[in-house]
Amino acid sequence: MFDNYFRKEIPWGGQILTLETGKVARQADGAVMARLGDTIVLCTVVGARNVKPGQDFFPLTVNYQEKAFAAGKIPGGFFKREGRPSENETLVSRLIDRPIRPLFPEGFRNEVQVIATVLSHDGENDPDMVAMVGCSAALTISGIPFFGPIAGARVGYVDGQYVLNPTLPQRKLSQLDLVVAGTAEGVLMVESEAQELSEDVMLGAVEFGHKGFQPVIEGIIALAEVAAKDAWALPEEDASLAALRNRISALGAAPMAEAYKETQKLVRQGKVGEAKKAVVAALEAEGLDAAAAKGMLKQLEADVVRGAILDTGMRIDGRDTKTVRPIMAEVGVLPRAHGSSLFTRGETQALCVATLGTGQDEQIIDALVGEYRERFMLHYNFPPYSVNETGRMGSPGRREIGHGKLAWRAIRPVLPGPDKFPYTMRVVSEITESNGSSSMATVCGTSLSLMDAGCPLLRPVAGIAMGLIKEDRGFAVLSDILGDEDHLGDMDFKVAGTEQGITALQMDIKITSITFDIMRTALGQAKDGRLHILGEMAKAISGARGEMAATAPRITVINVPKDKIREVIGTGGKVIREIVEQTGTKIDIEDDGTIKIASTSPEATQAAIDKIRGIVAEPEVGVIYNGKVVKTAEFGAFVNFLGAKDGLVHISELANERVNRTTDVVKDGDAVKVKVIGFDDRGKVKLSMRVVDQATGADITEQVGERRPREPREGDGEDRPRRERSDRGDRDRGDRPRRERRDD
Repeated sequence: MFDNYFRKEIPWGGQILTLETGKVARQADGAVMARLGDTIVLCTVVGARNVKPGQDFFPLTVNYQEKAFAAGKIPGGFFKREGRPSENETLVSRLIDRPIRPLFPEGFRNEVQVIATVLSHDGENDPDMVAMVGCSAALTISGIPFFGPIAGARVGYVDGQYVLNPTLPQRKLSQLDLVVAGTAEGVLMVESEAQELSEDVMLGAVEFGHKGFQPVIEGIIALAEVAAKDAWALPEEDASLAALRNRISALGAAPMAEAYKETQKLVRQGKVGEAKKAVVAALEAEGLDAAAAKGMLKQLEADVVRGAILDTGMRIDGRDTKTVRPIMAEVGVLPRAHGSSLFTRGETQALCVATLGTGQDEQIIDALVGEYRERFMLHYNFPPYSVNETGRMGSPGRREIGHGKLAWRAIRPVLPGPDKFPYTMRVVSEITESNGSSSMATVCGTSLSLMDAGCPLLRPVAGIAMGLIKEDRGFAVLSDILGDEDHLGDMDFKVAGTEQGITALQMDIKITSITFDIMRTALGQAKDGRLHILGEMAKAISGARGEMAATAPRITVINVPKDKIREVIGTGGKVIREIVEQTGTKIDIEDDGTIKIASTSPEATQAAIDKIRGIVAEPEVGVIYNGKVVKTAEFGAFVNFLGAKDGLVHISELANERVNRTTDVVKDGDAVKVKVIGFDDRGKVKLSMRVVDQATGADITEQVGERRPREPREGDGEDRPRRERSDRGDRDRGDRPRRERRDD
């Protein structure tokens, strides 16, 4: 039935990677079922046969989606079905998109859609790398023009050793979580989070991963040799276009070069626009096809900018290749925020605001691996005004989610643990100006705002974006790239870290690959730039403030015995709700007996602590407590004195003189001071009021003396004949049957 079914098994990192095609999704141009362990991802590719009229860009879409059934789960929420992409699905979609996009031929404009669907997840092998490999295989066999295949691998670093494709449990022990993707010849993409590792360790991890996925590339090629469809024919370039390109260069090279001498972004953009209009007008006057000139003018821009850098070593804003733009860092810019900063680097600016919360503010994430909580959130926003544009305002797009996650990875390794800083942290980065590397400005601004909020970071973190111009005649690595250098260059290489090492690294290559020598140069140059930026940041703040903002909650941590947690919570949460309502605090209780009390008022915090302590504390003999009379009886008064605990003040302990009636001394609801004088044979607490000064709470036992039992009389004691005592009882009570006497 499946005539074109093919299967390839590839030994990879101690496991078997299986790629099969021809059985599922047979109407797609390319479909591969990729499997590692019991993690299975279906990867499909479909390309449009025709280009839409007027299409002047390559419309590639990558969608990675996780199905809840893959982990044996039913989706949460009201609708009980998968909804909009989660943050992780969006990030993995970008992870797959970035290394495959540069490998489509220049000028290819057919729409291509790549879909990766997680069908099974074994809880050990992350589906993201399986999906990347499966998508590469599906593209390679589809016949769609694609200069692959690519492969990807995850690299861990445990006990000084690199680990290829660590499982999810192994990743918890790793100092590094790095993903590298590329072709057989070189690296195209890197994404990582690290525990302050050196440049040499990071570069070694990239090399290790590149070598590690070579068997996968060979396996995809072997599969394509038997399963690939006929390659699509690409339209040949019209010979007239070459003549048009030459004419555009002749008309526009000099004006474009002059326009790019302007160092101010908006002014430069205006001059570049005028130069383009002049070229188009000249083409129209000569009767040439001005409509085809748009893409060629973009290429002319690239040639002018790239050539100037390689020839002169000077960039479009007047800097050399290593200089970082002027930096200004400020903290405490918003009076009501818990922490805030304004970080400005050249024409890029980020306003970062930190907010501190309690455990109730943690983000609950429902993932295939299970539900977990996140105590640090970083949200990046890129409003259109930041680049002098108008645009749609709404939920964050893929770019905003990706940039925010990169900054999150850079900061997370230096955050204090919950035992040192028991707060939930949220930082919002508003990009107010942008001309290159707003994500790295977010890293710097986030570090500053958290320190301003009093968060004791291990060390401050800074980030820098590196660029690359690579031609046959040489290459140049650029520090702190501008937006134009990003668009017209060959690499976007972002490095974040502390003075001790790298915490995050992201690299995207726009050409087929780069060498490790270029990467080594870029990492060394990035380190110099990062240390310079950290020095500028330290002028604003170098460590956590000693005092948090008055508007920030203060969290006090106390511990109670595990067996007392139920008493603190109460039936149906009644007790803890009452404490929260009465004190106005927020209270989080953990299973190990840790209780976190949050409030902006020290008095409210202390009141909550006193109530909780009262519930879990055990009464001690000789200790004086404040109490409240809850019930009176002929023989004494019951007093609530320690949380929910009650004790009895016998009528003889109400006052030092003789008391005829309990209500002569106390009434229900009276506030009293009592001393624990002992416990009866059932463990009930015996209290005394007479030995405590009710006005001051002082112990006056020595003044009033202790109650002494009456002196023994003749006949008392154990030597008294038992029958005699029984006869006396019979005489007192009459000759009633023994059973009746016992009932009395």
